[in-house]
Amino acid sequence: MNIDFGRVLTAMVTPFNKDLSVNFDLARKLARHLIKSGSDGLVLTGSTGESPTLAKEEKIELYRVVVEEVGGKASVIANTGGNSTAESIKLTQAAQKVGIDGVMLVAPYYNKPSQEGCFKHFKTVAESTDLPVILYNIPGRTSINVLPQTIARLSEINNIVAVKESSGNMDQVSELSLLLPDNFSIYSGDDSLTLPILALGGKGVISVASHLVGERMQDMVNAFTSGNITLATEIHLELFPLFKGMFITTNPVPIKYGLSLAGWQVGPPRLPLVEANDSEKESLKALLEGYNL
Repeated sequence: MNIDFGRVLTAMVTPFNKDLSVNFDLARKLARHLIKSGSDGLVLTGSTGESPTLAKEEKIELYRVVVEEVGGKASVIANTGGNSTAESIKLTQAAQKVGIDGVMLVAPYYNKPSQEGCFKHFKTVAESTDLPVILYNIPGRTSINVLPQTIARLSEINNIVAVKESSGNMDQVSELSLLLPDNFSIYSGDDSLTLPILALGGKGVISVASHLVGERMQDMVNAFTSGNITLATEIHLELFPLFKGMFITTNPVPIKYGLSLAGWQVGPPRLPLVEANDSEKESLKALLEGYNL
């Protein structure tokens, strides 16, 4: 299955009202804005979208309104993964019904499955849908690292087409590039590692910072792919403080505050996450002022 979701995808925040209900109207507006400002596509209900604290019904409605708003203009991908294979299948099939373009499946967290357990989980969910699948490896949140050999086995399944790699391990990315077929895409899951991962054969990034600097992220990726490595490096270094600043505390706390400073009242995170403290807010405000954001 040859699928091109694009090179700069934004892991979109889930906007909340003051009472912490999902603000679907603002989700529509934010989705439209992100596509106009550099994003090739959107990934919904991932880590940045606060997946663990959203009800299944909220997720499905979010998918529906975003597809209605930007479907056909950009790729819309839903993280339908979780730590229950049966529930992941149900959410994946519900996402397919509302017209999503693809799904992302995070490694099962808390259960701590073996590599064989990971393989069978991803395979079973992928075989329940016709949609293209992005695997999501983020050991810092899941407590397990899906190894390159496991991902290589999974790449043989026709609709598993990409991986979002958030291990932070460049040797692992090199191994993935060696083992995976040419039409299998590797996306950076960390803004600050986008350029190194591109250099190792990566396709692009599933980004947090692109909420604020999507066009600049596109400039960096386009500079690299057109062979202007010097310019790509300059943009990477220019954006590097922002990349790191968006993770001074647990994602999506900083980006939600950053968006509020930029005029997008996306609300606070839901518990157990809490808003940035005064020191973090001061630091983020100074950072965004430095970028005229």
